[in-house]
Amino acid sequence: MRVDVRALGACNRLAERGAKQAAGALSDLTGTDLAVEVTGASVASGEDLAEAFAGRESIGVSVGLRGGLDGEAVLAFDAVNVDALLSLLPGGQSMERSAVTEVGNIALGGFLDGWANFLGKAIDMSPPRYFEADGAAVLPDGALAGDGVFLFESRLDATTTDLDFSIYMLPDSGPFRDLIVGKTAPAAAAGGEANGGTTSTAVPYESLSTFSSLAKRGSSNAADNIAMMTGLETSVDVSRLRFVPLADVPAEVGTEPHAGTVFELQGEPSGYLAILFEESSAAAIADAMLPMDPDEPLGDMAENALCELGNVMTSGFIDGWANVLGTSITHSPPEFVHDIGASTISPLVAKLSERQDYGFVIDTAIETEGIQARCDVYALPDERELARALDRLSDP
Repeated sequence: MRVDVRALGACNRLAERGAKQAAGALSDLTGTDLAVEVTGASVASGEDLAEAFAGRESIGVSVGLRGGLDGEAVLAFDAVNVDALLSLLPGGQSMERSAVTEVGNIALGGFLDGWANFLGKAIDMSPPRYFEADGAAVLPDGALAGDGVFLFESRLDATTTDLDFSIYMLPDSGPFRDLIVGKTAPAAAAGGEANGGTTSTAVPYESLSTFSSLAKRGSSNAADNIAMMTGLETSVDVSRLRFVPLADVPAEVGTEPHAGTVFELQGEPSGYLAILFEESSAAAIADAMLPMDPDEPLGDMAENALCELGNVMTSGFIDGWANVLGTSITHSPPEFVHDIGASTISPLVAKLSERQDYGFVIDTAIETEGIQARCDVYALPDERELARALDRLSDP
């Protein structure tokens, strides 16, 4: 199966549209405004999903899908926020299970309406199933099996209370397969040029799944590089790689101050790579790397340390990518950034958005000598160049 990156993007927009409809339905039900923060798609293995959902306690509703689209959809929210949800619903604590089930039924119905309208086919939902789950048990049975699944994820945030929802959809093959193989309507809707049933952004599914595994391979290289530079035992863990609309990337970074490094990539694929830490994580990791106390938490000494860290991490990532893709990729000297998160990434998005709509986010955590520092790696490759490189992976 050949997956068209642009067709997958068009499906992602359908998921975003559905999430907005779900947000509207929940707003009417709860009397509080909800906004869709970000919608993204992942090609993830069962192991990736287990790691990404580790430590979460969720309450919600799942439904089976049949007809125009097969698979399962889930509405979940953090268990610690259950009281905040119930306070907005008729019946309160005494109606917890039925109230949550009704919320899920209404929200998922709204979410699926957009897909059904586009497909021109009804999507039948099974009766909603209430659940309380730890970790990846929030996902449908079978999601953790096999080499990889498509996962659409939307996050909804309540603007007036501490409450947020996530909607997950895991489509089966069949109708969904027809949507993403590059010969169907979504590719045209996304602006792809059809050429004998495929577009220049169509790649074998196995290759797209392989690109997800490249992030993990790059993280291992990055950890080795950091340990060699600092002498400190280091691990860099990647939970998964997500496919996100470029327009959503600034919102993904958020409005909290971040510090890190930005690189321009040359080769195939070209593009940009940004490694961003929240301020506290940036200061902690820089302090662990320096032989003496820095002049100030994120002063010149810390800036130099973070630039060196960015250098070795980026080399680790792109060397692994180049080796597997059979290409040559180099990067510019690091550009240090320290600003509101969205402000650091917006210029990169603006440069790429003239020719494409999507980029990749790598969920990453660094641990050095007991110092945990979460960072996000924003990989923004040229989609056509990436497609060409991934396509070659399938050649005999």
